[in-house]
Order: sequence, then C-alpha cells, then structure tokens
Amino acid sequence: MTLEMDRQRLLEKLRYEIDDERVLEAMAKVRRELFVPLAERAYAYDDRPLPIGEGQTISQPFIVALMTQAMELTGTEKVLELGTGCGYQAAILAELARHVVSVERVASLARWAKRTLKELGYKNVEVHKAMRTLGWPAKAPYDAIMVTAAAPKIPQELLSQLVPGGRLVIPVGSRWEQSLLKVVKKEKGPDVTSLTLCRFVPLIGDEAWSETGEEC
Repeated sequence: MTLEMDRQRLLEKLRYEIDDERVLEAMAKVRRELFVPLAERAYAYDDRPLPIGEGQTISQPFIVALMTQAMELTGTEKVLELGTGCGYQAAILAELARHVVSVERVASLARWAKRTLKELGYKNVEVHKAMRTLGWPAKAPYDAIMVTAAAPKIPQELLSQLVPGGRLVIPVGSRWEQSLLKVVKKEKGPDVTSLTLCRFVPLIGDEAWSETGEEC
C-alpha cells in the first residue's frame, strides 16, 4: 500500500470522528510525513504516535484533530502551543488561526520545527525555546492555548494568558495516563469538559512536572 493510499484511508477514518470541516481540511493539507524522521515515514499515516527523537513523539492524528477541533478556531485567533515537537501540530494550527506562537523545551526539536515550518512557507508561526514559566507571557493574551504534554493539574499561569472566553486544551493527570480537558475561561471560574483519555509525555515547568518526575 502506498503512502498516498494510507493518507486517504486515515482521512476517511477521521471523517467518522471529527465534525469540524475546517479541521479536516487542514489535516488533509498538512503532510504528516514531512514532520517525521525518514525511518518513520512509511508509518506517517498510521493513526498512532511516532518517535521524533529526544524521547518525544508526534501525536496520534486523531488526537491532533480532536484537540484542534476543541480550540474552536475561526481564522482570526492568536493561539499558543506548548510543545512544538516536530512542528506538525503548529502547522495544523497555522492553517486555522491568524497567528501561532509555539514553545518547545528541547532546543534541537525547536530548531527542526522552525526550519521545517519555514521551508513549507508558514509565515504566521513563531517558535521559541520554552522557559521555566509555562507559556509565552510576552505575547499574551491568547484566544486559545493548546498543550501537547501532560500536566498534573490545570496551570493557573496558562489561564492567566487567556482572554475571557478563551479555550485551553490540555491533558491532565498522572505521568502515565491523563484526561484530555477543554477548559473555557469564564468569570465565575473555568468550565472544564473531559474529551477522552490519553497518554502524553510530561509537561516540564512551573505548575507541571520537574525534571526528576516530581510535581512542581
């Protein structure tokens, strides 16, 4: 089976699970094989995570689509992504939002993502080396924030970087299993909806996990 046939099969599968047509169009446009190491390209359209080096992974396509759909993007938003990785999710967001700020803790992955996104012509994405403090306060507030690593709790620092009514999509739980949450910032307090169970690498930083595995 060719890579193109695999791609079409995956897109057909996503149509049964994702309702947002704009998200489906973005998933169809962004070529996942361009964001994975050469050794993994034959598996680019398997609906599963793939290793990208440095102990990190590119997320399962269904999870990418589900998280993106939960952001409720219309094309006018400024969004923040925590965990650039290889840049695939940032490219999906760039197709759907006005501007994307993405931060990555691993310097080599940040460089790789920045290079790939530039080569593919994305001018509305900026990639930064992540700080200890979560997010990127210098460009706040954001209309929506996506976190592609797992936190032990909903970080208040990220809620503070959202506009009123803004959406935070984040996996929350233990280091081994989490619930994918959609958190809407409201005056009376956050409105939290659980989307599905998931498993992400740990988010490192304040209000998340330490390098040694302890909760900060």
